Amino acid sequence: MRWFIRSLKWGAAILLLAFFHYILPQHDVVRITSSAVIRTEISSWNSLFFAQADNGNTTLASRDVRFINATKRSTWLFGFVPRDREKVMVYRNEDTGWIWPPYFKFDSADLQAEADGAVSAPTAEQWAVITHYGWRNRFISIYPNAISIKPVAGPDVRVIPWFNIVFFTAMLAGFFFLRAVWRQFRERMIDPAIDKVEDRWDEMEAGMSQRRSRLSRWWQGK
Repeated sequence: MRWFIRSLKWGAAILLLAFFHYILPQHDVVRITSSAVIRTEISSWNSLFFAQADNGNTTLASRDVRFINATKRSTWLFGFVPRDREKVMVYRNEDTGWIWPPYFKFDSADLQAEADGAVSAPTAEQWAVITHYGWRNRFISIYPNAISIKPVAGPDVRVIPWFNIVFFTAMLAGFFFLRAVWRQFRERMIDPAIDKVEDRWDEMEAGMSQRRSRLSRWWQGK
């Protein structure tokens, strides 16, 4: 039973980390190679990983989706350690609107124009930082959603994820605060109530023991 509870805890922790890894902003140092608008089939397998259609348009099973094609600088440790390798990355460019996740993005058309202006030529490389959320999976055709594009001087720029640092720091602070509140509540309310119940139970057992003792003495006297 103990291993089952431990497995549930580990499973819940992994799901929570995956959830945060998907929705929190990530930063990629890239060279934008092209952009395109492609008619894309939104199936039951990948519809969860696509945002709504552009604000004011009808959401369909098949619709035009803006894409930004780039060459990404590979990294280790969630982007903290850069590598000398590069790989192809494709980003979708969709409005999130007022729904989840709460990026309140309504400027996908403007962002596509920025991507077109930041296309890197072979003779004059241009580097940029694309802020995005989401994952890239080729098997079920899902793409990270680009949020912003910021030109940078070169591929060696290091982007510090301040939002994620503040978010996790606040979450840890909230966790320890709630833990302290729970401990005080348990010490003031729950533990005294349990002690009273245990004392009452001990008194009942002591009373029953006395009655059994009296009954036993009466029986032996008979």
